[in-house]
Amino acid sequence: MKLADSFYQRTNVVKIARELLGKVLYTNINGIVTGGMIVETEAYSWKERGCHAYGAKKTQRNAVMFENGGFTYVYLCYGMHYLFNIVTNQPDIPEAVLIRALEPLHGIEEMHLRRGKLKNNFHLTSGPGKLTKAMGIDRKLNAKFLQGDEVWVEDKGHRIPTRNIIASPRIGIDYAGEDALLPWRFTVKGNDWVSK
Repeated sequence: MKLADSFYQRTNVVKIARELLGKVLYTNINGIVTGGMIVETEAYSWKERGCHAYGAKKTQRNAVMFENGGFTYVYLCYGMHYLFNIVTNQPDIPEAVLIRALEPLHGIEEMHLRRGKLKNNFHLTSGPGKLTKAMGIDRKLNAKFLQGDEVWVEDKGHRIPTRNIIASPRIGIDYAGEDALLPWRFTVKGNDWVSK
């Protein structure tokens, strides 16, 4: 069952980032469905310097973050990797959750074709740029409604117990100063698909 809009439109992005662990992200690209369980997330809020919309500053790139929760935000990082985020909260309160790693479940053969030869199978979706390539996600999937048929998230009833969730600082945002220390990265303890 697809997650309801109300799941994304709550006001606590950190709570949403935690609760996305165990949910399953799907894409349908040209009739090919791939999917994986979310095992790593990061929360971003306009109130902290790690966020693209820090200070509620709207740009062409981050405009979708100012929409209602339940849309995708896909951007190119370092001119190389597409990163997939889920917009949360209410209109004009720009917050989002970065999906950092998936445990592949559906269409694994197709994921391998998209990623090419790998030294280690766990490299398939164990990072934000890896999972977008495996899932066929690029800018064409930016600003898509998660109730649609191209990209969506389902609740399969898999609950991650609190004791199995690790909170730690987010990765690669040293520029955010002390905001970089916020424990807003969430991972499933002991899961082999979490990014290294």
